[in-house]
Amino acid sequence: MRGVIFDGARLRYVDDLEVREPGPGEVRVAIAAAGLCHSDLSVVDGTIPYPVPVVLGHEGAGVVEAVGPGVGHVAPGDHVALSTLANCGACADCDRGRPTMCRSAIGRPGQPFTRQGQPLYAFAASSAFAERTVVTAVQAVRIPARLPLTSAALLGCGVVTGVGAVLNRARVDRGDSVLVIGVGGVGLNVLQGARIAAAGTVVAVDTNPAKRQMAHRFGATHFLEAGTEPDLGAAVRRILPSGVDHAFECVGDTRLIRQAVDLLDRHGQAVLLGVPSATAEASFRVSSMYLDKSILGCRYGSARPQHDIARYADLYADGRLLLDELVSRTYPVADFAKAVEDTRHGRVARAVLTF
Repeated sequence: MRGVIFDGARLRYVDDLEVREPGPGEVRVAIAAAGLCHSDLSVVDGTIPYPVPVVLGHEGAGVVEAVGPGVGHVAPGDHVALSTLANCGACADCDRGRPTMCRSAIGRPGQPFTRQGQPLYAFAASSAFAERTVVTAVQAVRIPARLPLTSAALLGCGVVTGVGAVLNRARVDRGDSVLVIGVGGVGLNVLQGARIAAAGTVVAVDTNPAKRQMAHRFGATHFLEAGTEPDLGAAVRRILPSGVDHAFECVGDTRLIRQAVDLLDRHGQAVLLGVPSATAEASFRVSSMYLDKSILGCRYGSARPQHDIARYADLYADGRLLLDELVSRTYPVADFAKAVEDTRHGRVARAVLTF
């Protein structure tokens, strides 16, 4: 079967992958569409350390082909969006409704694939850049068949991360002010999360002026082009003189993390969503934090995927969550290299691979 692998030296499109049958508590999914996320590219450039060879992709949707013993919530023929959380469901964190903190879901990659007799790792327990993948049952979230799978694919990462950061982690309230630094796939979903939460002033910042219209469409009330502002902090304070209630850093740049912290109002919070290198360090003035300010990490939108992904599918059906608009272009999986090029040059909000 077809797929995209990284062998530690280069990305490769191949057509001779094999995946094993689902075991107890597992589901095999025929992937229809998969979004190309910067996290996939971060494996390639080393920002996210990961064992190789690996089948990439973690933002996918498709149709259930087979289920292993003990799986009852999905059946062959069901449409599903994939979560990257292979959480155990039984530990203290899962019991408290914090599956993103489950240690079974962090740093334990499996090897359900083989190629020419060699085992390959699954990226983020998903490997959506393959025609078929095997995931734990908890990762397969049933969605309505009427939801286009090219749009549904984005639910499992960009949407759940960005919208979830607003609703679950920051808990943005009606009328709050929001700053979003970086209007890529995650940033756009932070913007629409703020819109869904009925935030007040929402300022989007990006270096690419072409993103202005999209930012406003998703929920920004103001757009600042970083490259034309000699002092970005001053530009934000012209709009919000006292600072912001919630600043979301979606780039992964330590300088921008510092700026997000510096722009907080009293009782404000900076939420870190961008992924810098694993050894990156950021600094801030300690004295600035004593007015009840917070710096929050956020993994996967602090999500409960079986609940949240299904909820976002309902919001899409109600016209409140934008999904189709996120899909800038679809590419046959064989054109993966073109999708990577367009993503790296900021030509697309989300490139979606199709099988």
